[in-house]
Amino acid sequence: MKKEEIKEIPVYLFMGFLGSGKTTFAKDTLLKQDFTEGQKTLFLICEDGEEEYDFDALRKKNIFPELITEETLTTDYLLELSRKYEPENVMIEYNGMWELDKIFQIRVPKGWTVVQVISFVDATTFDMYVNNMKKVMMDQLRNADMIIFNRCDETTKKAEYRRSIRAVNRRAQIIFEGANGEVDNGMDGEVELPFDTSGPRVELGEEDFGLFYADAADNPDKYVGKTIHFKAQVHHPSNYSDRTFVPGRFAMTCCAADIAFVGFKTYYDSAKKLKDREWVMVEGQVKKEFYPEFQGEGPVIYATSVAKTSPAADDLVYFTY
Repeated sequence: MKKEEIKEIPVYLFMGFLGSGKTTFAKDTLLKQDFTEGQKTLFLICEDGEEEYDFDALRKKNIFPELITEETLTTDYLLELSRKYEPENVMIEYNGMWELDKIFQIRVPKGWTVVQVISFVDATTFDMYVNNMKKVMMDQLRNADMIIFNRCDETTKKAEYRRSIRAVNRRAQIIFEGANGEVDNGMDGEVELPFDTSGPRVELGEEDFGLFYADAADNPDKYVGKTIHFKAQVHHPSNYSDRTFVPGRFAMTCCAADIAFVGFKTYYDSAKKLKDREWVMVEGQVKKEFYPEFQGEGPVIYATSVAKTSPAADDLVYFTY
């Protein structure tokens, strides 16, 4: 018997706190830009926002809205909706206050495949949420393919916000929008880094690695061709060859309970001889190659020397100074 072919149904997920701009984006995308191009689309609405949808207008576009609660977000209910509508696309407006793991761990109907996650942030309230609900906010940013800061103005700390995001997500596209929806990704007023990147050699202090990592992930071309010198710990990912390793540091990404090891892939002929967790001084040239983690090109290091050294004074690095 011929095996039944399962048709892939793309799922688009957009999330953010109340007032972050999710509904405005959805209305513009679905009704004005005709994103679905007439294909039958199931639209799951998980939040009563400040903006309201015109359900009749959506249905005329072959888009079928369904209100869903945290209690009804179950496998059985999704299967019921899938059978009812047989959608060609699924869009989900996810409530930023709900447990985020649920939407990624729940068993969905066959063929449903998340193809894009967009996170919306109100730039005027970002600091407040980071100060009071940092883990919830960072969980949303960590899982996003695109992050849109809206309501930006001349006081928005774009460079600082980009570094905060790069600490937890080095692949997402980051967009800053003004009050009228215009895109402004310029870095006017960017905070100067505590190390010099103007010459052919970049020397990092022990405490600088976190800032370097975030900046290089976001601006790899700034470092390509330069020699970099820094202190780090050795890590051997299981899928790396004998001549590659990751020199990096443990970094606090959002709170004491959320510490991650960060670093860039490094080529070194004697990498196999290095022991995990030992401290080393690394010197090498930065280049750019395809990175699965970036879903594109990212920085790599071709080390010319790796020497054992004493531990850093602080076990952790940070993404601010």
